[in-house]
Amino acid sequence: MIPTVHGESGKMRNCSIWVLLPILHFLCTAVGLIVVYFIALQSHSISSLGSQTSGIGRRPPYISIAGDQPIASCFFSHVMNFAAFVGLVIGLFRYLQLKPKVPWLNLASLVTFSLACFGMTLVGNFQLSSSIDIHNLGSGLAFVLGMVYCWLQSVITLRLNLRRKCVAMVRFLLSAAITTSMIPYFVLMVLGIHIHAARAQWFLTMSLLAFIGSFAIEFRHLHFEVICTDLREPPLRRSETFSYAPKRHSDTPERHSDTKERHSDTPERHSDTPERHSDTPKRHSETPERHSDTIM
Repeated sequence: MIPTVHGESGKMRNCSIWVLLPILHFLCTAVGLIVVYFIALQSHSISSLGSQTSGIGRRPPYISIAGDQPIASCFFSHVMNFAAFVGLVIGLFRYLQLKPKVPWLNLASLVTFSLACFGMTLVGNFQLSSSIDIHNLGSGLAFVLGMVYCWLQSVITLRLNLRRKCVAMVRFLLSAAITTSMIPYFVLMVLGIHIHAARAQWFLTMSLLAFIGSFAIEFRHLHFEVICTDLREPPLRRSETFSYAPKRHSDTPERHSDTKERHSDTPERHSDTPERHSDTPKRHSETPERHSDTIM
């Protein structure tokens, strides 16, 4: 797979279809999480984000708690698996796009985001009530490594676009928003102020999705070409196969005729044998002559 980047001065009608991938990732994941939130809210399992305190018998509106119980957990698993898979594809395409420019920093960002996507799958498939340790591990991978990936990509964007710093500045602002929302999220959660911690978590998640969606700016002039080569000889066409078939069959009589000729040589070899035996009496006939000379 070979990425090619066309000039930035191209018109919108020449935009690549890959521009839709980061946008769909942002919209589908955000809408899916909001649907999970409203399903859990309608089932009275969580309190509202707009409430000041958690209601009686209701849990805080964390994303993981909203997707903890059926039927919301079913949608939550699908949403997180979709976000992890499409996010990994976006990270791979971004790596291929930047591979010849910043190799080491680009490789570090790919590994970081791959682990973050793996954490998303753990969050979606291991609900909070079923396996809290694995769920918290996945949550830490997704949030912490996702934040590191955003900072790495912000630095890469600034290094590659020194003249046009608008995109880099926007990504630095998003990275700063992600970092500043992550700190109060953990602090408020430890202090037991769950309503405000849940709000910080929702803001953190939407900022991460918005950052991934900003890759549409680079993907609009990006085209991927797949080149397949085969070092073996090309196969025969059907017409060539039929044209060679009679020749192969026509060779068969010639081979049989050669076999007959070989067999016909066998009598000649056997005919030589009597001649060799006929020489034997001559040699014996010479023996009496020698004896006669001895007597005389």
